[in-house]
Amino acid sequence: MNTFILTTPVALLVFNRPTETERVFAAIREARPSRLLVVADGPRAGRPDDVASCAEVRRIVEQVDWPCEVQHNYSDVNLGCRQRVATGLDWVFEQVEEAIVLEDDCLPDKSFFRFCKELLDYYRDDHRIGMISGDNFQLGRQYNDESYYFSKYFHIWGWATWRDRWTGSYDVYMKQWPAARDKSWLADMLNDKSELAIWKSNFERVYSGRIDTWDYQWVFANWLQGRLSILPAMNLISNIGFNSRATHTKVTLDLADLDCFSVAFPLKHPKDVIRNFMADENSRNLRTKGSFLISLYKQLIGWMK
Repeated sequence: MNTFILTTPVALLVFNRPTETERVFAAIREARPSRLLVVADGPRAGRPDDVASCAEVRRIVEQVDWPCEVQHNYSDVNLGCRQRVATGLDWVFEQVEEAIVLEDDCLPDKSFFRFCKELLDYYRDDHRIGMISGDNFQLGRQYNDESYYFSKYFHIWGWATWRDRWTGSYDVYMKQWPAARDKSWLADMLNDKSELAIWKSNFERVYSGRIDTWDYQWVFANWLQGRLSILPAMNLISNIGFNSRATHTKVTLDLADLDCFSVAFPLKHPKDVIRNFMADENSRNLRTKGSFLISLYKQLIGWMK
């Protein structure tokens, strides 16, 4: 008998995609969190279709039919990806000490919620860890029988973190980037000239306001603090948002609609907090004659121009 009760707050970020939102909300309903925080962006100016779709999304997420404390942070105007997610998560972590975060296109396996809760508890006081992710992009490759591994990569298609990690270091404007840009810390950590060039370009574009995104800033904050992320041994999240309605992910990649698997409990913890270099190398080299992550981020940059 499964007696697991989800006491960790869940934050759901939504906008104008009723179909995807309904599927993700159904997964949250099945998990029955005791607290739900919903962040919604407003319709874009000059887009009357957004008015109806945003209203339908809000109708869906308000159908909470289980015992749950619900809070809403709705914007009447469109703030865009960068400001809406950043301000929304700032609000979330003003309300709660830790949270599981899902966007409207990140469909989790049922075990994702327990996975996040247990690891939030386990690593709460270990500031070497920046976050827990539900993503695994190893495409079936496993390295041992442990339930998760540590990585330098911060994947945010379903993740969780603590207030002190977010509020203590996240800066949507990346004001520390100019001082950090020409120092050796990023080159030493990435240890790859091509990847270094891509990430310096990403961070420069964010700093100059040429990319309307929030997540590169989160990567920067964690790397600057020397933190690692936790990634599951098997994928727990399927991104169902690679379509024409997406803001950024309009082109289908191999990462779209990945199969999800369930984590076995009790979790098998690694003995030491050490980055899995083989898994990270596989993430870089999964594509023939190129980097998996570089390929992904080049496409993202192209869509955002």
